[in-house]
Amino acid sequence: MQTKAQTYWILATLLLLGVVAFMVSFPVVANRAIERVNTGKDKISILKNLPSLPSLAETSFRLGLDLQGGIHLVYGADLSLIPSSEHDQAMHGLRDVIERRVNLFGITEPVVHTEGTGETQRLIVELAGVTEPGHAIEIIGQTPFLEFREPKKDYDEIVARNFEVFETGEGEVEEPFIQTLLTGRYLERAELVFDQAGRPTISLVFDREGATLFEEITSRTIGKPLAIYLDHQPLQAPIVQDVITGGKAQISGSYTVPEAQKLVRELNAGALPVPITLLSQQNVGATLGMSSLRQSLYAGVMGVLVLMIFMTAFYRLPGVFASVALLLYIVFLLFVLKFFSITLTLAGVAGIILSIGMAVDANVLIFSRMREELRAGMNFTQSMEEGFRRAWPSIRDGNITTLLVAFILFWFGSAFVKGFALTLSIGILLSMFSAIVITRSFLIVCVGTSLERISFLWGASSHKSA
Repeated sequence: MQTKAQTYWILATLLLLGVVAFMVSFPVVANRAIERVNTGKDKISILKNLPSLPSLAETSFRLGLDLQGGIHLVYGADLSLIPSSEHDQAMHGLRDVIERRVNLFGITEPVVHTEGTGETQRLIVELAGVTEPGHAIEIIGQTPFLEFREPKKDYDEIVARNFEVFETGEGEVEEPFIQTLLTGRYLERAELVFDQAGRPTISLVFDREGATLFEEITSRTIGKPLAIYLDHQPLQAPIVQDVITGGKAQISGSYTVPEAQKLVRELNAGALPVPITLLSQQNVGATLGMSSLRQSLYAGVMGVLVLMIFMTAFYRLPGVFASVALLLYIVFLLFVLKFFSITLTLAGVAGIILSIGMAVDANVLIFSRMREELRAGMNFTQSMEEGFRRAWPSIRDGNITTLLVAFILFWFGSAFVKGFALTLSIGILLSMFSAIVITRSFLIVCVGTSLERISFLWGASSHKSA
C-alpha cells in the first residue's frame, strides 16, 4: 500500500489538475474569478505592481448537428452508367471529394457517408452550424473537376519567390502552374498497380483525344512537374521523365498502399463524376438543438445529484469520497472532450450520462466488499485492501466487456452511434481511474486516524481498528 506522504501528493496533484481542467472546460467562469483576483490585487499596495493574471481564451465545446443546428442532406447517386464492379469505388471517391469540399467551405466536423447497395446508393451529408445552407448545397452539388496543369515559363523564379514569401511572411504566393486543355473528361480510369520492387504506383489511362493532349503537354514539360488538381486544389505534381505516348502514364512516389488507394479514388472521382440529386433537406434549428442540450444537461445534473445523495446515504463516508471522485471525474471528462475537440452530439451526451452512472459502479463493488470484511471482524486496512482485491476482477471484466461493445459500435455504427460509443469509452476509462486511484487515495488518508474507528461512518456495526 502506498504511504501517506505519497497519497497526499497524489491527492494534491489530482485536485490541482481538477482546477486546471475546470478552468479549461469553463473559461467564462474562470475569467470571472481571474478578473476578481486582478481587481482585488490592485487594491492592495504590496501586490499592486505585480502583473495581472491573463484571461483564458473563451472557446466553447464543439457541438454536433443535433445540438448546434444545421442541415441534413440526402443525395441520390446515379450509378447507371458505371459498371457494377466500380460502384463502391465511385461512391468512395465521391464521398472523399464532397468531404474535402465542405471542409474547404469552413464547416466544422462534417459527417459524410454513404448508404445502400447497388445502383440505389445514397450520399448523406450533415453540416453543423451552417448559416448559408443554399451556398453549401450549391458547392456540394458541383461535379468534381479534375485538371492537369503545366508549369509556367518562369516556374523556377516563381518557386523561389514563393519560398521567400514563406520565409519572411511578406508578399503574396503566386500560382506556378497554368491550366491546360487536359481535364478529367479525357481520363478513362486510374488504377493502383505495383512496380517491380513491389511499391504502389498509380496508372493513368486516357482516351484517344486525351492521349494526344497528354503527349503534347509532356513534350513541353520534360524534367518539370505536371500538377494534378481536383476541385482547384493540388493533389500531386509528379516530375515528367520523358514524352509519354499511347495515353498511358504512371505516377510513382513514396506512397503507402492506403495513400495510393485514396489518390486513385480521387482521380476516378474527377474522371468518372457520379451525378447526384438532392432528394431531401432537413433543417435543424439552433433553438431545437439548444433545447435538447438543456434538457440533457438537466437530466445529467439531476442524475449526478441523485447518485451523490444515494452514495452518501447508503455508504456514508465512503459515499462522500465517491461523490468527490465523481465530481473530479466529470471535470476530467469535460476537459478531454474540449481539449481534443471531440464533437458532442445528443447521443454523446447520453453516453456521458450513462458513463456517470457506471463511474460509481466500481465504488459500489469496492465499498460493499469492504463493508462485509469490516463486519467479519477485519481491521480497516485489511478490509480496504481486501475490498479492492476482491472487487477488481468484477470491475475489470465488466468494464472491458463494455469497452469491447463500445468499440464495436464505434467501428460498425453510423455517425449517430459513434458519438455515443466514443463518449462512453472515454467515460469508462476515466471511471476506472476514478475508482482505483482517487477513491483509494481518500480511503488511505483515513488509515490510522480516529475516523476508521467510527463504525457508523463505514456502515459496519463493529470492526477492529488497524
